[in-house]
Amino acid sequence: MASLLNIETSTSVCSVALSHEGQIVFRRENYEGPSHASCLGGYVQEAINAAQHYNLKLDAVAVSCGPGSYTGLRIGVSMAKGVCFGLGIPLIGVNTLEIMACNVMFREKYPEDVLFCPMIDARRMEVYSAIYDLSLTPVKAISADIIEPGIYENYLTDRTVLFFGNGAEKCKSVLNGRNALFLDKTIDPLASDMLALAEKAFRERNFKDVAYFEPFYLKEFVATKPKHKVL
Repeated sequence: MASLLNIETSTSVCSVALSHEGQIVFRRENYEGPSHASCLGGYVQEAINAAQHYNLKLDAVAVSCGPGSYTGLRIGVSMAKGVCFGLGIPLIGVNTLEIMACNVMFREKYPEDVLFCPMIDARRMEVYSAIYDLSLTPVKAISADIIEPGIYENYLTDRTVLFFGNGAEKCKSVLNGRNALFLDKTIDPLASDMLALAEKAFRERNFKDVAYFEPFYLKEFVATKPKHKVL
């Protein structure tokens, strides 16, 4: 298996993890952010030092590619590109919402028909979200949503949807149907949760063009109102 440097800066949490043969061998996280500009460089250097200590040769850099904060993603992607250029290794982009979904899916066993909806807070009653099934297949593509009565109705009618992330708390008063469930704990996208997705991309040689790669910034999405079921 590969030795990967994982970088996650899409929200206010800054995190870095070094993985080798499917195991995390080094990790750093800062929840006091946004502090990416001051923390990320030091964390990456520590991870590279750890790789040297364990006599590991980095095979690729994986970076969270959004959706997320413009500033946070810009800092993370710039750092990832710099390491890739400097070491001559490939770049992997990992979807932020998929990172959050994997975190929850791996926590415990869920019924096969449960849907997972990670949410990143935007402004007012807006969130950035997607919906996945248990195989991480997208049921609803990434979008910016205005949380109003009727939103996600098509998904909540027949199936349980688990909502989580820093945008989920403000949705409880609106998404209060019997099939809407909320995790009590906030789920942050973390570098240590990128491992499975990053390794899959590495095995499939799914690399980004280091020179031209750009992440999904929150500002690129336009919030949409609920789309009701057509009978």
